[in-house]
Amino acid sequence: MSSRLGVVVCVIGVAMGLAMPVSPALAGAPDVAAEIEKVRMANQRFTDVKVALAEGYVPAPPGNCVSAADEGLPPEWGGMGIHYVNPAMLKLAAGGGRVDGGSTHTDFMKPAILLYQPQADGSLVLVGVENLVFLNAWHAAGNSAPPMFAGRVWDTMADNSGTPGDEAHGFEPHHDQHVYFTKMANPADQLNPFSPSVTCEHGK
Repeated sequence: MSSRLGVVVCVIGVAMGLAMPVSPALAGAPDVAAEIEKVRMANQRFTDVKVALAEGYVPAPPGNCVSAADEGLPPEWGGMGIHYVNPAMLKLAAGGGRVDGGSTHTDFMKPAILLYQPQADGSLVLVGVENLVFLNAWHAAGNSAPPMFAGRVWDTMADNSGTPGDEAHGFEPHHDQHVYFTKMANPADQLNPFSPSVTCEHGK
């Protein structure tokens, strides 16, 4: 499994533009904050990481805290935290090569990925959630357009063989979406791939 599970730089061109785009239709939408709050409340039990482990979530190897700086991106973008993934929800496939699976799971009330920020004392704080669907499975299920959350189209990740980097971070082509819980002036910013409110300062 990739050591950079869930790392998203939006679409392939974002790394070159060095700006995290926000859907114009989403900015200022009055229901975004309410939708995020529903997700936060539905996942409160996972503030105790022991509950997450008991429900089948495991740290994505090697369990590192992911930050924009570590990905060669502007440090002010912040971080994602440590990804705890639910292999059953993602329907991960065994085998070598790129990480693949059959996930078409889009329910943020029961997310496939939990995001934790490490603390100085070694504890973990739940900072957000994420869902990921693999393009092949998504299309096989009869979908043509990417999923949406609170008016925002999910990010699309696929490797561009013409560049030295790996825009899909070891994964087969997929769509994914992050939801961060720290409130911001524009709630739309809580749906970007990275959050400036998340730090890996105490990550191992």
